[in-house]
Amino acid sequence: MPASGTSAGSVLGDSRATLPQALVVGAVLQVTVAVVRSDSNLADSCQVGTLFGSATTETMTTAATTCRRMGFHMTHPATEGQTLLLTGGRLADGTGSPLREADVLVENGRFLAVEPAGSVAPHGYAVRDLTGLVLAPGFIDVHSHADNAPLLAADDTTKILQGVTTEVVGNCGFSLAPKLPQHAATLAAFTARIFPPLDFTWSSFRELLEATDASGYVTNYCPLVGHGTLRIAVMGMSGGAPDDDQIVRMRRELELGMEAGAFGLSSGLIYPPAMFSESAELIRLAEALGGDGLYATHMRGEGDTLLASIDEALRIGAVAGRTHISHLKSSGRQNWGKMPAALAAIRTARGSGLGVLQDVYPYTASSTMLAATLPPSFLIGSEDEVLGRLTDPRGLAELARTIETGLPGWENHVGGSGWDGILVSTTASHQDEGRTLAEIAADKGVEPVTVLVEVLVRERLQASMVLFSMREDDLELALADDHTMIGSDGLPPGTGGKPHPRLYGTFPRVLGRYSRERAVLALPEAIRRMTSLAAEGFRIPDRGLVAPGLVADLVAFDSATVTDIGDYRDPVHPPVGIAWVAQAGRTVVEDGRYVGGRSGVRLTATG
Repeated sequence: MPASGTSAGSVLGDSRATLPQALVVGAVLQVTVAVVRSDSNLADSCQVGTLFGSATTETMTTAATTCRRMGFHMTHPATEGQTLLLTGGRLADGTGSPLREADVLVENGRFLAVEPAGSVAPHGYAVRDLTGLVLAPGFIDVHSHADNAPLLAADDTTKILQGVTTEVVGNCGFSLAPKLPQHAATLAAFTARIFPPLDFTWSSFRELLEATDASGYVTNYCPLVGHGTLRIAVMGMSGGAPDDDQIVRMRRELELGMEAGAFGLSSGLIYPPAMFSESAELIRLAEALGGDGLYATHMRGEGDTLLASIDEALRIGAVAGRTHISHLKSSGRQNWGKMPAALAAIRTARGSGLGVLQDVYPYTASSTMLAATLPPSFLIGSEDEVLGRLTDPRGLAELARTIETGLPGWENHVGGSGWDGILVSTTASHQDEGRTLAEIAADKGVEPVTVLVEVLVRERLQASMVLFSMREDDLELALADDHTMIGSDGLPPGTGGKPHPRLYGTFPRVLGRYSRERAVLALPEAIRRMTSLAAEGFRIPDRGLVAPGLVADLVAFDSATVTDIGDYRDPVHPPVGIAWVAQAGRTVVEDGRYVGGRSGVRLTATG
């Protein structure tokens, strides 16, 4: 992070001239030249800032003259309390309206005014020239698993480099609290299947938020309370139904989480222990949301039981108040082509007056914990109990038969993707990452089910996978629906390995592949899905639009080049084309590079 008072720019190089990294004017002025080479319309900039104090008018003029003689445009970075003028770019204000040229003023972290291009004289303002770029509200990732990001020693830049300034966490029933003493070890073991090691220094949801508040946020943080975590807190990994007392205790923990600042309740009904719950349990918890709350769900089935699962989600959400269907998809080769029926069911519910929204990630492969390949009977109980079944020869034979034949209502990932469609992405030991179960089995001369068990046992269930389970036309239909937001579903940061590339590229991929290249969404509409639609659906305060009075979370990108560049075997690459990101007017990404500082905040829902 640059020292206080210095410029955040840096020299990237230019074919016309070789520039010094810093020019010192007098003894107090630092000039840093930032040259961005993306296309011929993108202006070069020469930024001027003070090193030890305020520069005099004379030294500023000298520096400006130097920049002009070298052929560069000078941008004055904003100092504390100074009004920032954003000029030269095309504005996508988040409403879905056509892009337009505009001058945008930012003061004290909020939008002061949006005026016609060229109508604001630059005198007295810090100026940032965005010529050649599109300026938009900071993107909102409505489906993130970065609950642990504030607790990491290193800043998690996977989302901020995409232009994401706000994340909704606690999805799929996974939140990091509450943790009650009788099942604390169980929660720690379960979260280790997907999260990096955590020190559970908290118990209540409020204490978790106190810990994350103390650590600070790279992106704004909007937490949900996870149903799976509630169930673990009260029942452990039991496969039974809760009694009335257990329902009351879960409901009380949910209420405490909401009072602490949660945005709603999430569920993940393909994962233990939530997979053992019935609709009635979730409805009783949803009642605690008072008829105007949010129920966000990874549904019980996204393949064979897709339509029945949508029906269940809508029934629960109607009690809560609003339904959000997470990562809507039609999964498994045998289910390709079901998306029109799924969207029709959601549309019918919406037409009847139910509040229903959904999110999608722009990939035809999904990702989750490798243990999700196991049938429900293998997942009851503690980690040691699960591993015991996998190391029992009779258990292995039963597993092979069940995967081969399937079970009614069970989401059989192997059946839907095939052994060659399951890629090991991350393991605790980092063995076998980036290889399919079929490839590993062929090398070893064994059956793929044997490899599955070997990896799970060796890693003590701490392994994740990528599943190639979807078809492009279903994805594009879901993406094109007017009510679809964008969520990365990126798995928790800090595990290493080869995670799904969506962790690094979701939002640039929407802008590049699905807007610019495939024209599934017009650019203003794509930005609306990532901004105002998300803010409205999750009741995220003061974000999602470029409008006077709202918080100035911003991204500027090159619409001609923006895209993701990672793939499934080599995913760890930041995107290209994201030029500048600001939170509350403060620069956090410059020329595609994170410049440091945890500038996010924890938010609480409006209404």
